[in-house]
Amino acid sequence: MKEDQEMPLLDRSYKRAVELTKARIREQRSNVPGKPTPGVRPMPRLNGEAQLTGVPSIYGMKEWLGELGHSAEDINRLNVIHVAGTKGKGSTCAFIESFLRAHGKRTGFPRKTGLYTSPHLIVPEERIRINFQPLSRALFAKYFFEVEDILSKGEGRRPRFLQLYFIFALHAFIREGVDAAIIETHHGGEYDSTNVVEKPVVTCVTTLGLDHVQQLGSSLESIAWHKAGIFKPGARAVSAPAVPEATAMLENRALEKGASLEFADNNPVLPEGVAQIEPAVLRTNCSVAISGARAFIEATAGEKPSSLSDSDITEGIKQWSWPGRFQTEHDGPNTWYLDGAHNDISLTAASAWFLSHTTSSPLPKILIFAQITKVREGGPVVECLARALAGNIKHVIFTTYRKDQDAVVGRSEKQFDVVGINKAYAEVWKKVQPDAEVSVEGTIEGALEKAREIGKESGGMQTLITGSQHLVGPALALIRPQPADHLDT
Repeated sequence: MKEDQEMPLLDRSYKRAVELTKARIREQRSNVPGKPTPGVRPMPRLNGEAQLTGVPSIYGMKEWLGELGHSAEDINRLNVIHVAGTKGKGSTCAFIESFLRAHGKRTGFPRKTGLYTSPHLIVPEERIRINFQPLSRALFAKYFFEVEDILSKGEGRRPRFLQLYFIFALHAFIREGVDAAIIETHHGGEYDSTNVVEKPVVTCVTTLGLDHVQQLGSSLESIAWHKAGIFKPGARAVSAPAVPEATAMLENRALEKGASLEFADNNPVLPEGVAQIEPAVLRTNCSVAISGARAFIEATAGEKPSSLSDSDITEGIKQWSWPGRFQTEHDGPNTWYLDGAHNDISLTAASAWFLSHTTSSPLPKILIFAQITKVREGGPVVECLARALAGNIKHVIFTTYRKDQDAVVGRSEKQFDVVGINKAYAEVWKKVQPDAEVSVEGTIEGALEKAREIGKESGGMQTLITGSQHLVGPALALIRPQPADHLDT
């Protein structure tokens, strides 16, 4: 049996590497109350605090990195910008990377950027980027197996899916000689596996809202406590504007951790009418990124003072791209509007963005939505979306994810009755908008085809696709097919 278990490691292909990462996904989060964990600080009593369960994700990270020979100082030499928040983490990270890359082209530093984000939109290598380019599949496999060969032989607990991915990313960044690493947290901050970074150069917190409440708590105070866990002594901290109770918590945590904190209002240098920073939420994210990138350059300048110039900002915005966020795709007479929104804050913004581009058009407006979660959690989100679209949507199509392409989705579908969820969503929508034509499609392909059929009757259509990145990514891949080198190898 042992020989059979070892045989697959002889296959060191990209495809096998992806399969092995998926094998680390647990069926569901532990619901056993967490016990005190050595080396992990306990959470104070707060309003709306979460009931911590299982083992904190940060536990074991330092030891696993040590097994690979990577010390805390090795990670510190990457010059990390650590980003937490509820909304806009990915786009903010991408803006920071773009500004630093533009600055590097002009000055020579940073020479090479690393960007770690999750989840991926279409292909797994999007999670780990060098100079914004996803790792090649050859390097993805090479660096993964360098990690897997060592960690698979260790004793005791082994890394789970996201823990493994972050260890893998740090290993790739170290091997590639990255001199600026932008890292997005997974969930929260204080107990997040990415918080193994001991001395970031800069930390950033994006817009806060109620999300992942089982892990982070049901109050903005509790959520802010978790997010601010990435603040570190001596590291500059930047935050998006926040409501008073969250602001107070962020300020208290910065004081507690010895970090200087600034709140980044919309930057006046940002131009108007530029697609990359519209709608307003992207301007907020861009402003946080400018402050974060500026603080980073000032902190790493050394004996040669340097700063983020207006030309760096202009070039950074020009070259910025973050697929799946406020993205428009034209397909003949049809226009698709894609945004990976999944909570009330982001769905309200996505709705306003969609309506701002479509209200004056006579073409039929369609919604394709998927979110696989408990009805009591997803129902209010659907109601929020229905009210935000204010009766402007005539056709609503509820669908599911591509479980054949995403192991996380396979886990979700085992836990939930997807057909029942979508029927419940349809009932919620009809209560808000009785005259809407609501349907359920079992596949994303079927949902897209139904939208196209509706468009044929009117010479075109405008469709908003939202609810989850697990929907938006596969939908985008179907609307805009990937080149041959994106096929599994």
